[in-house]
Amino acid sequence: MQMDNFGLTDRPFQLTPDARFWYESRSHKKAMAYLGYGLAQGEGFIVITGEVGAGKSTLVAHLMATIDTARLNAVSIVSTQVGGDDMLRLAAQKMGIASDGQSKARLLEMVELYLEDQARSGRRTLLIVDEAQNLGHSALEELRMLSNYQIGGRALLQIFLLGQPEFRDDMVHSDGLEQLRQRVIATHHLDPMGAEEIEAYVKHRLAVAGWQGRPAFEPSAFAALYRHTGGVPRRINQLAMRLMLFASVEQSESLGASAVEAVAADMASESPRKAEEKVLPLRSVPSIGRAPEPAPVAQPAPEPAYEPALERRLAVAEARLEEQEVAIRRVLTLLVDWVESDQVSPGYRHSAA
Repeated sequence: MQMDNFGLTDRPFQLTPDARFWYESRSHKKAMAYLGYGLAQGEGFIVITGEVGAGKSTLVAHLMATIDTARLNAVSIVSTQVGGDDMLRLAAQKMGIASDGQSKARLLEMVELYLEDQARSGRRTLLIVDEAQNLGHSALEELRMLSNYQIGGRALLQIFLLGQPEFRDDMVHSDGLEQLRQRVIATHHLDPMGAEEIEAYVKHRLAVAGWQGRPAFEPSAFAALYRHTGGVPRRINQLAMRLMLFASVEQSESLGASAVEAVAADMASESPRKAEEKVLPLRSVPSIGRAPEPAPVAQPAPEPAYEPALERRLAVAEARLEEQEVAIRRVLTLLVDWVESDQVSPGYRHSAA
């Protein structure tokens, strides 16, 4: 709809990382400088951290799109919660090495031969591990051992680790990662964009998608976007994508702070956290012999007057919650009556005791 109504050639705020939409904010520019420094060193670990949605995956996509593949063999892994042996097999598979049925000793030998072949052909190997916060210490130790491979005094493998802030904290404070810390040659934390960078970021992505000035963005819209996203790229994309949809539906040619506020309020009403606040907690069964006390009903938060559809959905949800509360009280009452009744057999009482 956005593309048809505004003549765009692509989706400007898609959530999937795409190197074409790379925007070099101050923090991303520093990150690329550290990555460039690491590549020049040709050894050790480079660690890049950032909050969820800070742009780590887009950074990797941009790096992969700009490297010279004739001189650098880049292998990318999005990690899961795997142990050391599984990490070794995962890395081997990404290098094109068949790992099924191979012992660990044989697999290590095959990886080393692969790295040596790449080096003899004039290519260094770079292993990029995304979501590194999911890795246990055994997996990180396996990666450190792989970084030991060398030929003629030159490292055969260099590793970039990208993760969320807790990975950086684990790296700093964990006694079990001391040897890995000694191999880290540079680290950088991706910060959110500043308020003054939002306009350039949004217009850059729009321009890549063929934007010709429709819809127009008022200065107040960029201030509101920053206020609701804190400058985190993925959050900006999510809100801007819905904002473009809003402009299409409303046939609006100009977007200001009021449009951003309306879209942000609508998105907030759809948040799972809001739904959780409406769910009644199931309290523990009361002591036998006493009637169960009903759980207090959560009071609904005040809703915006401009969203009648949301008010209708809230009314339906509250009605369902009241029905659930009545059902829970009925079940608990029956349970108490059943336990206290003479219908419970002596054998059952004995086994329960």
